[in-house]
Amino acid sequence: MKYYSFTDEPLVSPDDFFMKEALKEARLALEADEVPVGAVLVSNGRIIGKGHNLTERLNDVTAHAEMQAFTAAANFIGAKYLTDCTLYVTLEPCVMCAGAAYWTQVSRIVFGAFDPVRGFSRIKPSVLHPKTQYLGGILENECSMLIKSFFQSKRDKS
Repeated sequence: MKYYSFTDEPLVSPDDFFMKEALKEARLALEADEVPVGAVLVSNGRIIGKGHNLTERLNDVTAHAEMQAFTAAANFIGAKYLTDCTLYVTLEPCVMCAGAAYWTQVSRIVFGAFDPVRGFSRIKPSVLHPKTQYLGGILENECSMLIKSFFQSKRDKS
């Protein structure tokens, strides 16, 4: 397993490193007053697609971070299948995004915060492609706090 360090910070695992990249995307969503979810798609240690929620900006309920990242990665590689790629996303994918992951045939999904209401693993874990592996809870506290603070600020304003 490779470990990355591009600063004086301690070495981090690839999962932590790429989740931090997904968190950067989530913060872009937060700046745009979108639900702060970010995603990156990685192939051979390289980010080939990234995205964050754009549902408000595009007035499109399907414009989730994962969908943006899938489209960017497919355009980058010039193919619709993302085999041998890993999706890193700050929030557990919903059933729609897990279904899209099925169709892209992504090899692995790594997510930060669990979604106890709309997360695919609680609703329909079999929606993923049979060869897709998934792992949740990577940088869970940081991912979870970003979303919780966003919704708390919305409640405080109303």
